[in-house]
Formats: sequence, structure tokens, C-alpha cells
Amino acid sequence: MISKNKNFALIGAAGYIAPRHMRAIKENGGNLIAAMDPHDSVGIIDSYFPKASFFTEIERLDRHLEKLRRNSENERVNYISICSPNYLHDAHVRLALRLRATAICEKPLVSNPWNLDALEELENEYGTSVHTILQLRLHPAILALKQQLDASPRRERDDVVLTYITKRGKWYGVSWKGDENKSGGLVVNIGVHFFDILIWMFGKVKSITVHTSEPQRWSGVLELEHARVRCLLSVDEEDLPAHIREAGGTAYRSLTINSGEAIDFTTGFTDLHTRSYAEILAGRGFTIEDARPSIQLTYDIRQTAPDKNKDNKHPLLENR
Repeated sequence: MISKNKNFALIGAAGYIAPRHMRAIKENGGNLIAAMDPHDSVGIIDSYFPKASFFTEIERLDRHLEKLRRNSENERVNYISICSPNYLHDAHVRLALRLRATAICEKPLVSNPWNLDALEELENEYGTSVHTILQLRLHPAILALKQQLDASPRRERDDVVLTYITKRGKWYGVSWKGDENKSGGLVVNIGVHFFDILIWMFGKVKSITVHTSEPQRWSGVLELEHARVRCLLSVDEEDLPAHIREAGGTAYRSLTINSGEAIDFTTGFTDLHTRSYAEILAGRGFTIEDARPSIQLTYDIRQTAPDKNKDNKHPLLENR
């Protein structure tokens, strides 16, 4: 359902990703009516929407938004952006739907695939919709690769290497992101976007092999319809390639197909949320069904025990 008005609320205003959502709302002509976070270090709001109401309790936000909904069509919130910790996404999406607002949820939409079925039922019940941020599908380098793959004859099986290393300090393990019960661990917290584009480009998952499953590092092999993908996800600085560390870099994201030139998409992320919001406001946002394959994969990975057979290891781990 596309609304003519662009009134927004935001849950999780103190988080790392929230400013990208605020910027996206602003740059798409929206108005942030209200924001909520249990932490009050949210001065960033003044840079975008200084008149937004702010709450530290979800119950008070809920009451405020319900009052606006009953007041008038012009006052009610049409969209609720959700930037809360992963384990709260499902509950906050449900709140948005109950308020008859469109939910715009950061990744992962939910942590467990069966929650998606319940959200679809609520979409139908309340006559509104859920969208998720799968911004890598809008990244110029990824789009160009997808177009190239679609235009070329499919080989039996491409050999793909995915590397995503992003340095994180000691705070990471202490925060909710380091608690697997709350974040889902690395495969959910930083992997779900990349698993999404792999399935999007190379087809359904056929099998999973896990080589390493640690709080700071995950590696394994995904057998997809059109590719064998060796993956490495890491928040350990020591895993960064030497040339990145020597240059003072803190992240490395690359995709290599059949030993060709690596596609480095470390940069190019600055406006992807703005583009994601533009698609949602135009009625073309990514849906529950778009998110389902990658969420199912992250769940299946978490149920897969590490394999002692180290065949097809990721190149950066071959000597370990």
C-alpha cells in the first residue's frame, strides 16, 4: 500500500545505522514525526528532524502513534523505520502493522524463517506491508555483475570467493551484537546481506559446509545452483589482507568469480539507504518473500556443525 503522506517514526534512534535512515527519510521528502530508543544519546536527530518527538519507552511511543492515527489521516504515521537490535525486529514490525503503518526494517527482517509466515498473515489482516533493507542489490558493482551474469550463458558451476572482513573492537563482543541469542551471530548480523545477493545471482542453496564457526569468524562453502561459493566473514583485524592493514583500512569486501579480477565493493555504500527508501516509497521495495531465502540460509547455517574436512577452504585461510 503506497501512502500519499510521508510521515515517519523511527525505532532504534541511537544505533549505528539510524542516521542512514534519518538521511534517507530527509532526502526522500519525508518527515520524522517521532523516534524512540531506550538510550538517550540521540542528538543526531537535530541534524535532520529537530522537531521530532522522542521517547525512551516503546509503550509511550505506541500510545503516541495510536493517538496520531486516531486524530486524522494527515497526522498519522505512514511508515515506521526499525533499526532496533535484531532480536526485537519481529516485535517492532508487528507494532508497525498493528498501527496500520508500512514497516521498513533493517536486516535481518527476522532471525527465524517461521516468523516470516506470521508477518505475512498480519500484512493481510491489517492491509499494510513490510519492507526490508537489502541495499546490496542496489550497489552499482553488484548490479553490473548481476546484469553481466544474466546476459551470459550459464556455466555448469562458477567458482566464487566471497570475502567480508570488517574490523570491530572489544565493544562488539560485549554488545548485543556479540550475543548470538540476540544477534544470530556473524552469519546473521553481517552475513545476511551477502547471502542474499549470492542467492539472487547464483540460485537456490543445494548444500552447506561449515569450516569455521567462531564469535569473530565464520567460513564455509555454499553449493548453489550455479556456483560453489567459498565464504569468509570476519570482524577480526588480523584477517584483513596485508595491503589493507598497511594502508590503515578497516574493511575489505570482495567477490571473485572463476579466479578473475576481484570486485571490490568496500565503497559505494553511502547513498544505498536513500535509494532503498525511494524504491519503497514508489511501491517497489523488497518484500518478505525477497528476504525469505537468505533468512532460511542463515538459520540452516546455524544448525550445521563444523566439518573437519577442510577441502575448498577460503584462500585467506588456506595456511591456517
